[in-house]
Amino acid sequence: MSLSHHVVRQDPFAGLSRFRGEFYSCLTKRADALFELADAVLCADGPVRSLVELSLAGEHRRGHGGLYDALSAGRVDVARLRRSLATVPLPRAADGRLVLAADLTCWLRPSAHTSPQRILCHTYGRGKDQHIPVPGWPYSVICALETGRTSWTAPLDALRLAPGDDAATVTARQMRELVERLISAGQWTDGDPEILIVVDAGYDVPRLAFLLKDLPVQVLGRMRSDRVLRRAAPPREPGVRGRPPRHGGEFVFGDPATWNTPDAQTVTATRLYGTATARAWDRLHPRLTHRSAWTAELGALPVIEGTVIRLQVEHLPSGATPKPVWLWWSGTDATTADVDRLWQAFLRRFDIEHTFRLFKQTLGWTCPKIRTPQAADRWTWLIVVAFTQLRLARPLAADLRRPWEKPTPPDRLTPARVRRDFRHLRPKAACPAGAPKFSRPGPGRPPGRRNNQPTARYDVHTVRKPDPTKRRTKKSTTPRPRRTG
Repeated sequence: MSLSHHVVRQDPFAGLSRFRGEFYSCLTKRADALFELADAVLCADGPVRSLVELSLAGEHRRGHGGLYDALSAGRVDVARLRRSLATVPLPRAADGRLVLAADLTCWLRPSAHTSPQRILCHTYGRGKDQHIPVPGWPYSVICALETGRTSWTAPLDALRLAPGDDAATVTARQMRELVERLISAGQWTDGDPEILIVVDAGYDVPRLAFLLKDLPVQVLGRMRSDRVLRRAAPPREPGVRGRPPRHGGEFVFGDPATWNTPDAQTVTATRLYGTATARAWDRLHPRLTHRSAWTAELGALPVIEGTVIRLQVEHLPSGATPKPVWLWWSGTDATTADVDRLWQAFLRRFDIEHTFRLFKQTLGWTCPKIRTPQAADRWTWLIVVAFTQLRLARPLAADLRRPWEKPTPPDRLTPARVRRDFRHLRPKAACPAGAPKFSRPGPGRPPGRRNNQPTARYDVHTVRKPDPTKRRTKKSTTPRPRRTG
């Protein structure tokens, strides 16, 4: 029996205390201050607005100077903490399968000119049809998804992208290490369903499946509606000379004449979207070219076959006109049950957006004005640990609802409502942090003396800077070529 089955039957308070003790063991420097800072995030009244206000919480027994010193000079054993997160009970799909979702979220720092390693991050919703790049620190976050309508996920890893990193390559390496930790922790054993990885259109789904092909995983992701895939190569006719073809006919997403009869089709009645029609075509692959990420591959480019699913819903909750969603799955020979399971699993991927919103708006992940990216990484891991404690305290929390809020069953509490009761649960759980020792503040800078060592300033890293000596040409009016790769 795997380790995960033993963890599920343990006492919730014992599981919470065990994780808190393991988290404290991962803090190798300024451990007491960092541990109490995470407790202050969980027990503060209302959303976290600034770091200095957390020093006023009763759970944080140190001053604001110790708080900032812990973030700037503390140390976290990230490798051990990642292994600890892989051992906690994880949510699973209805068939017992682990479903992992990966996505990028940005900590925007447009005015932090003294902060290094900032990258231009694409932002949405800052104006009508405007996508403005804003300097910041992008983070790749991987979460385990639950089944059904919920705002809960299980964050398992967070990694900041450095300047020059390729998101697909970094995510593939991050996902590989996470899957190996889950297997070592007993979360997946031989005979279990393969782990499903769900990503959005910002990732190269076939390449991600190619990089993870030796692991027990399946990759599901959304593709752009202007893609062109190829069918399997037809059988070679006898007597024909020359090199055999590697690609079959075209499958153009925007041209129904090239679709032919789908290999599987399902029609499902849903409450939010009305009638959902999903059609699947088997063994379609992109025609790769020697450019971009595939230039480093040796020999012939691979043929990565998969299943294409076209999802069309009747209406959207927002009232907007629904557009078809194109999905690509790394498996083949999909049945109608597989098609239904896959498109519903993709819709569950949007639960990770609720986690990002809680990180930023309630737990205050992006509120501190931290200068160094190393301190930002420590604060990010504190937020991940805080959310994990909320998830472990989920069966223990009471519904402390406001007078204007509707009652919620105990098993349907949101992360924000569990956080309201965490202050009452904390005294019953382990608290290994020691009491603060008496100390005197340093002398500081003498009054009237100027700072003769100004802080260094750093430019924002961009992919390519334009040459000011060249004239800017007029924007081309030719139609955009089809995306065949």
